[in-house]
Amino acid sequence: MTRGLRRTLAALLALILLLLGLLLTVTQWLPRLAGIWLPEDTRVELNGAPGWQQGGLYFPAVRYLAGDCELAKVSDVSLGWHQHRWQLHARQVQLDSNCLQSLPQNTTPNDAPRTLAQWQALLPGADIHLDQLVLLPWQQYAGQFDLTLDKTAQQLRYQGEDLTVDARLQGQQLQLSRLTLTQPLLPKPLDLQGTLTLPTFADGLPVAGELTGDASLSQWPQPLRLALNWQQQQGTLTVSQQGDDQPLLQLPWQIDQQHIRITQGHWRWPQPDQPLSGGLALTLTDWQQGLDRTQVQGRFNLLTQGKGGKGNLVLSVGPGTLSLNNSALPFQLTGESKFARLQLYGAIPGELQGMLTDPQLVLKPGALLRLRGRLLSTLEVDEARWPLAGVTLSSKGINGRLQAILQAHDPSFGRLRLHLDGRATQFWPDSGRWNWRYWGDGMMQPLNAKWDVKGTGSWQDTLISLDTLDTGFDQLAYGMAQVSKPRLTLTAPVRWQRDAQQPSFAGGFVLKSGQTHFSYGGWLPPSELEFAAKGSDPSQFIWHGQLKAGEIGPLRVNGRWDGERLRGQAWWPAQSLAVFQPLLSSDLKMRIQSGQLQAQVAFSAATDQGFEAGGHWTVKNGSVWMPDSEINGIDFSLPFRLKADQWQLGRRGPVSLRIAEIKNQFALQNITADLQGHYPWQERQPLRLSNVNLDLLGGHVSLPELRLPQHEAALISLRDIDLSRLITAIKPKQFAMSGKVNGELPLWINNPRWLIEKGWIANGGPLTFRMDKDMADAITTNNIAAGAAMDWLRYMEISRSWATLDLDNFGNLTLQSEVKGTSQFSNRRQSVNLNYRHQENLFQLWRSLRFGDNLQSWVEQNATLPSKKDPQP
Repeated sequence: MTRGLRRTLAALLALILLLLGLLLTVTQWLPRLAGIWLPEDTRVELNGAPGWQQGGLYFPAVRYLAGDCELAKVSDVSLGWHQHRWQLHARQVQLDSNCLQSLPQNTTPNDAPRTLAQWQALLPGADIHLDQLVLLPWQQYAGQFDLTLDKTAQQLRYQGEDLTVDARLQGQQLQLSRLTLTQPLLPKPLDLQGTLTLPTFADGLPVAGELTGDASLSQWPQPLRLALNWQQQQGTLTVSQQGDDQPLLQLPWQIDQQHIRITQGHWRWPQPDQPLSGGLALTLTDWQQGLDRTQVQGRFNLLTQGKGGKGNLVLSVGPGTLSLNNSALPFQLTGESKFARLQLYGAIPGELQGMLTDPQLVLKPGALLRLRGRLLSTLEVDEARWPLAGVTLSSKGINGRLQAILQAHDPSFGRLRLHLDGRATQFWPDSGRWNWRYWGDGMMQPLNAKWDVKGTGSWQDTLISLDTLDTGFDQLAYGMAQVSKPRLTLTAPVRWQRDAQQPSFAGGFVLKSGQTHFSYGGWLPPSELEFAAKGSDPSQFIWHGQLKAGEIGPLRVNGRWDGERLRGQAWWPAQSLAVFQPLLSSDLKMRIQSGQLQAQVAFSAATDQGFEAGGHWTVKNGSVWMPDSEINGIDFSLPFRLKADQWQLGRRGPVSLRIAEIKNQFALQNITADLQGHYPWQERQPLRLSNVNLDLLGGHVSLPELRLPQHEAALISLRDIDLSRLITAIKPKQFAMSGKVNGELPLWINNPRWLIEKGWIANGGPLTFRMDKDMADAITTNNIAAGAAMDWLRYMEISRSWATLDLDNFGNLTLQSEVKGTSQFSNRRQSVNLNYRHQENLFQLWRSLRFGDNLQSWVEQNATLPSKKDPQP
């Protein structure tokens, strides 16, 4: 081997060793080499050994740090050369915008700036593909990134789940073919397209352009059209409703080296129930020095018109700064807003602090919000106040003392005053903690009652608790009832767990009250209603409880609530009727002696259907005593259904009443009555009373059927009524009768004139009439002519007695009678014919029952001598 060849081989070996050394130590020397051109206090780190894969240089991971903050992280990056173009590919690139604040400020003067065209001329032909580009803290917009570089044109395509971009830059013209943004607040994605003209030097905003797009808001019924136009240093942003020429939002803006100004901007809310409008102005000063040094100042207002005239609510902001790390922007909300039924007044000073990506609102002393007007259909708010001083709001929640004071009145129900006071710690619904206490009082006019309420509770994460509750009235007076001091308290705290995986709801209540007095004289002992609820939430739970009032009860109830309908059942186990004695007035002088009550009811209530119920009440072997009567053997069965304010009595079987006997001046036995139908009744749904029977005075009274509405009279039949028993019952001293009578009385219920029309009564066999001797002697003494005729009426055998009667709605009775018979006096017999017409108010007659005196008066005035005598037997 020649010397020259050996030197060549040695040099080649040395070069190979040098290249191999450089490759093995690339993770050490390459970052230091790149640091020569990087800004101060920034560095590049290579993690993992580089390699050669598929014709390109491969790096497992590359990190770019500003101080200790990781500004960029690239994973699985490869660089190669293919078809005269550079090919750059990475699996993931992650950029952290929070690290931009760690970059040093450039204080050295720059060289002469290059134009956009010069920068484009320097671009190599390259294709850059990133499987995923992530920009923190907006990682939800991560997507696939493709950039094609050329000296004449550059093409960008970005595809993510929530963001899509397709743009092309050729010279200074940027053509935005598509920009689609998806947001949770937007029911449909936001679509933008347009053309931009970039400045000659790529160091500022586009000098001209036009962007248009379509958007939809869940709070707005119609699609919206967006348009942004500008030329040089001014332009206009317009938002309009499709099909409407007048814009909803119009923002004229101007920009220069120092300021960005929005002047005479205006907006409107064209809702028919409450149209709103307003203006806005905003100034950004020193905007080119970066967001942290930009001074923000603006004014926004809301114009309303409604109850009490016109209102103007103004929000002033600044001067202050907005920063990615430490914002300090004061604001003040003042003025009044007047709507159709409400008036809102506010004076709320505060400051926006903290990171712009996660700001915090701090409300200062004097912050107060007030409201007046009609809150509900009839509730008039005299004043509602929310003191807000010291309250802070952030993404973590509300912190501070939360208070509310409400004074209101209802023309029909009275006045009320409520207070709420509590403290929140990083509270949002279902996050953080909020403890509160509440109290209040008022007057409920319909019940003539004063009421009060107090209690405590909390909301911690997903658990809402009502720990204590004490509310009640000094009395309740409504209609015929007056309840003494009812109060509602908790027997178990109310707990509502709102966790979606394990929801629950439970609580216990008890309602206690003193005696209930009724205007008729009865009363109910102190009562207690205890019930509990258990379920998944306040719209889905089952409940159960019981009601007791002294010895009355317990009435057991249970049911469920599904958010729309309340369903339940109630059972009243067999119980002695004697416990209901206090419900009877002492003036009735009535005593319940025996009997049992039993009942079962099912019910439901909902907004669309109202209240519905159905069930069965029974009374067995009841007995009631009164000074002049006694009712024994009462059996009562009441099946019913209530729907749409209509009662259906006896749905599967009739309402049944059975009474063994009524001991009175007239003894009644074996009383029966059945009732079936609807109340209130109508033509298609009548009410029928049937099977009415009773035994009276040795005879029988019956009513086959009474139909309501009534088209024909109901016929009351009298059979074999024993007059001797009637006379014995009423005990007249002036006369005596014996024998039996029959009759029929057509009964009307809703006739405009009659109760009984064309009724009749007739004897069912021989009748005898005997006048008291003292009565006859008194008539003879007072009237000699009448006395002569009265002698023939001292004793009479009646062979025919016929009477017709009519009774009107005022109780006026008209009786037309014909009597034929034979009288016997001083061993002589003589035929007697009497025609008798009598008018009297039956209602007054029942109160007096002075049959004898009435008959005596009639005989004195109407008796005549017989015209013909029968032969002496």
